[in-house]
Amino acid sequence: MTSFALLAFMANGHVPNQGNYGPEVSKGIRYLLSCSRDSDGYLLGPSGGNMYCHGMAALALTQAFGMTGDEDVKKVLKKAIELIVKTQNHEGGWRYDPSPTGADISVTIMQVMALRGAKDSGLHVPDKIIKNAIDYINKCYDKRSGGYRYQPYSSGPGYARTAAGVCVLQLGGEYDADEIKKAVEYLERIGDDNAHYWYGHYYAAHALNQVGGEVWEKYYERMKTHLLGRQKASGEWYDPRREASYGPVYQTSIAVLILSVPSHYLPIYQK
Repeated sequence: MTSFALLAFMANGHVPNQGNYGPEVSKGIRYLLSCSRDSDGYLLGPSGGNMYCHGMAALALTQAFGMTGDEDVKKVLKKAIELIVKTQNHEGGWRYDPSPTGADISVTIMQVMALRGAKDSGLHVPDKIIKNAIDYINKCYDKRSGGYRYQPYSSGPGYARTAAGVCVLQLGGEYDADEIKKAVEYLERIGDDNAHYWYGHYYAAHALNQVGGEVWEKYYERMKTHLLGRQKASGEWYDPRREASYGPVYQTSIAVLILSVPSHYLPIYQK
């Protein structure tokens, strides 16, 4: 939750000790640094965590480091990225435990985002790690529909998983992959995923912005109209019908991130 909130702040130009909310962002970054496990760099909150949370926190730190060059952030971030590299499994993906065992598209996309953020900020990320991740994602691709599955042999594709698949290809530099065009057509054809609404649009906004053109313009206009019409008077977004258990901080952060993509403050959103 802290990482999502920090990304929302940084996406609007508030970085540690800079901008109206610089002090709050600085405190949040220091909190993430304090979560690093000494033995291996695993980023864990007080109640535990998993590799999805680790990847999200690592992504937030890559953006902070890329925007500030803070050496304290770099030290923790380097260990966090090394853990991601070490825990990639034989298929090229990641799962919830910090070990090279299983893999799924949800946890894999989060590690790829962190790896790309680290690479953009100047840290070394072996090309083979990204290549292997793309290979895994391609195994999740459903040629018939153009969508992506949760795992290579799981049931059919879905909106959120497909948006994540497109993100991985683009973050890995496969901007002209044939799968992207078919996946975008799939996203436009099936519409929103109510079961994973916020999660899905977190990735869809990133993916479709990279695609650009009319696809992005239509998507952004639709989401802007939808989101601005549902913001509460308090400033938050919260729809109890959609991923209610994660609460308003999660939903509000993602809404702000979607609306902020065109500003390109965050390095990860830059083309």
